[in-house]
Amino acid sequence: MGKIVCGRCRKVHHTDEGHCPVCGVNSDRSYDFSNSDRYLEEQIPRVLEERRSSGLEGLVGGLEFVIINTEEDRLFPAAEELAVRTGHRPGGGFTGPGEKALLLTREGSAGIMVRHRTGGRNPFTRFNSGPKSSRFPITRLETLVFSVTDIAAYHEIQREAGRSFADDGIRSFDGYLYLETHPSEYTGNALGFVQWRGEPGNFGSAEREELSWDAPPPPGNLGEKVGFLDHMATRVRAEDRDRAIVEFMELTNYTFDFSVYVEIFNSITNVARLSPEDYAMVFTSGIRPFAGTEHSGPTEKFIENYGPRVHHMAFDTGDIREVYSTLVDSGQGFLIELVGSEEEGLRQTFTEPSEHTMIVNEYIHRYGGFDGFFTRSNVTLLTGSTDRQ
Repeated sequence: MGKIVCGRCRKVHHTDEGHCPVCGVNSDRSYDFSNSDRYLEEQIPRVLEERRSSGLEGLVGGLEFVIINTEEDRLFPAAEELAVRTGHRPGGGFTGPGEKALLLTREGSAGIMVRHRTGGRNPFTRFNSGPKSSRFPITRLETLVFSVTDIAAYHEIQREAGRSFADDGIRSFDGYLYLETHPSEYTGNALGFVQWRGEPGNFGSAEREELSWDAPPPPGNLGEKVGFLDHMATRVRAEDRDRAIVEFMELTNYTFDFSVYVEIFNSITNVARLSPEDYAMVFTSGIRPFAGTEHSGPTEKFIENYGPRVHHMAFDTGDIREVYSTLVDSGQGFLIELVGSEEEGLRQTFTEPSEHTMIVNEYIHRYGGFDGFFTRSNVTLLTGSTDRQ
């Protein structure tokens, strides 16, 4: 059975009929499914025009914080691990109805909230049932939260576009207004939108009690050398790659920028940008769908084992060689040694996945004069290293 992506409803359908089974659009408005950049490049002008005409353009800014949910006994170990392995430090926390949360902050970077649900329905559970993720049935990086300048206007624009949100819409806290999508069918991630009432990062509210915590300092100069959250990569199924990226563009002010194809590992790394200075969103998929463990590359095998989810968080570093050696000396395992060079303009590495969050940390160093984002050789080596997961 073939696959087409409808030019009207922009969904992937399994059909041999030559037209969309939902819209009835003929094949001249659709295309046979095979991942390339053509469909995405055709969609960019449409999305940009819809954002402009609806008033969405300029409402959504960069990443403010991410929410990682953990098993109850992993909450503090997960937060302490991040505090020791990155430049983010304890920034307080809270307990409230249905949740307990620990905050990590770093100046000039999006923050990290490590949370455990203490009650209520968990809409992400169904994405966590893979052979290797089911042992931690509620653990995943769940939500990416972006700043918004007028949350009421944003909510109304998206409602008019037919989108619904969790918790019946906008939630009001003492320090901020908050809106969150339902988990995406393509990524398993939710997107949150926050409008601060006063000082950014103030999560205080009448129904919450403050929760203080601490963590050991990072080894050596690691806390100074590991900087801001540069990007995160979500792994999505090959057949969902186009729709995942278009959906993200429709909900934010980000735009698809470029892709790196790694044929040898059946993998595509796709980058969406708000601006060159802001946090970037990366989507990684197969070029062709999963076809069994013997014939699929590490990207599609990861999704088969863990489901679509954020694979890694990448942190900028000031001296990646010192960061790497310090982490090795402190017992951190890696999927791969440092790849790239100063001459190429870029060095990177992947840690082994955390036992508390299942997330890989990437450390990245772009040398002065490097005007790109990735190099093909580094992407190839890093992609191959994840086959060890």
